[in-house]
Amino acid sequence: MSDWQTFFDMGGYALYVWGSFGVSAVLMIAEPILLRGRHKAVIKRVARIARMNAPEVKQ
Repeated sequence: MSDWQTFFDMGGYALYVWGSFGVSAVLMIAEPILLRGRHKAVIKRVARIARMNAPEVKQ
């Protein structure tokens, strides 16, 4: 076996090791994307509540 093949085989645990690595990578990429969406939703909600609580200006 070549050194690279041994490395990627991970002593017979390659599926577990690389699967775990892949899932972790996907979650680390997805988290900021999901947080950005939640942040925008919170900003809209706070703005809506602020408009509802603001005193009305009568002319």
